[in-house]
Amino acid sequence: MIPVCRLADLPRGEAARLETDPPVAVFHTEDGELFAIDDSCTHQDAALSDGWVEGREVECPLHSSKFDLGTGAVDAPPARLPVRTHQVVVEGETVYVVLSDAPPNLPPCGLRRRVLGEAT
Repeated sequence: MIPVCRLADLPRGEAARLETDPPVAVFHTEDGELFAIDDSCTHQDAALSDGWVEGREVECPLHSSKFDLGTGAVDAPPARLPVRTHQVVVEGETVYVVLSDAPPNLPPCGLRRRVLGEAT
């Protein structure tokens, strides 16, 4: 498990970014639910943690693709591939993420950087 932050330090409606490879975003919805997804839009390299959360959905700040925070499914184009989801665990006052073993759906430029070992 990877520690993210104290639950009290992640207000409802906000997101925290983990600098993993690829980065992961942890969202705390207005309803108090916690979700973790890869922090890169699958359409083009943009941080979903900088997007807008409404209900259980996040909108990409670049081209307005929307993703379901619980399933990672695309709810609005131009993205076509889902984002990978991760398990969130709260123990005591600390939020943790358990990373998925599934391969990520990286955007074309993110995939290129990962394959070629280029700096981000």
